[in-house]
Amino acid sequence: MKSIWFFEDVNLFKVLCPHKFKAYKKDHDFDAYKKQDYIYFEEDSANKVYLIEKGKVKIGYYTEDGNEFVKAILTRGELFGEKAILGADKRDEFAQSLDDKTSICPIGVETMHDLMRDNQTFSFKIYKLIGFKLQKLERRLQILLFKDAKTRLMEFLNELCTEYGYDCEQTGDHIINHPFTQKEIACLIGTSRPTLNILLNELKEEKVLEFHRKHIRIYKKIA
Repeated sequence: MKSIWFFEDVNLFKVLCPHKFKAYKKDHDFDAYKKQDYIYFEEDSANKVYLIEKGKVKIGYYTEDGNEFVKAILTRGELFGEKAILGADKRDEFAQSLDDKTSICPIGVETMHDLMRDNQTFSFKIYKLIGFKLQKLERRLQILLFKDAKTRLMEFLNELCTEYGYDCEQTGDHIINHPFTQKEIACLIGTSRPTLNILLNELKEEKVLEFHRKHIRIYKKIA
């Protein structure tokens, strides 16, 4: 089993010295989850944070009428459950594996607080990450409430450009190699998969973009 030493591969944790890892190495094995397994539920005790080694994790909650709202879909190297660091006692969301071979490192809140106390730069990075995630969620909620489906899709594609995209040197087009399925994208922009497919085909006909399974090209003249 791997350990907290895996943090060396994650940019957020490169600020830590190697001996910091060794102090906790024996206590941080990785847990395996299959597709649709829950890592935690709403109202569960919030005593850990989690780092994804591989796979994907869906974060969301259920509304009073039983509908699912997806807040985020996270991939390798991302942290979740971070509200526990800020003192939350209970979960206000669920976390669910979306892959058959999801691997996650659970980190006790006390351990994380120790790491943060020992390294001021690391502590700053953690709080900056939490603030960024909250801003991103607030922006997504505003888009879901006030924008139509096509605009929501374009806003999401802009996010993908920032996180997974690069510019093609030959054409200047934006190339996005992303980890999401169409079903997951539809969940994230608050629409159905058939509607998403219609919108993507409309944008393709308008020569805004071309798309394949996990590859999108946004043409320079429109982007």
